[in-house]
Amino acid sequence: MIKFRAWNGYRKIMADYVSAIQNGDTQGTPSSVNVIVDGKNETWDIKNDDVELLQFTGLTDVSGKDIYEGDIIKSSYKYAQPKVSQIIIENGNSYILGEDLATGNEMLVSDHISEIKVIGNVHANPELLEEKK
Repeated sequence: MIKFRAWNGYRKIMADYVSAIQNGDTQGTPSSVNVIVDGKNETWDIKNDDVELLQFTGLTDVSGKDIYEGDIIKSSYKYAQPKVSQIIIENGNSYILGEDLATGNEMLVSDHISEIKVIGNVHANPELLEEKK
């Protein structure tokens, strides 16, 4: 399933993404998005509201929570203590950023789904990534 959520950098809130709106001279690039905030429809201007769309990976964590690009996860894969990392999407695949400490490479989320729990996202909870240092 292809779906997104939207981060409003101006208001510092995350919302369920509904659709893009094509306005005037944007040459194929949407100028605003429809989202749902607290059960109500809103329209956010992409540029003025500093909107970033975050794609769903198609996967859920051990608690059944949807995993999106930019989510911060705790992974118990090969570690005595759970490791905090970030989800990225690259070339259509979902990865755990820098998760494989032996090689420094990203690991496919789907290969380690049973060890992953979403604990936040990079926009609303950047301090969670600081804890890993």
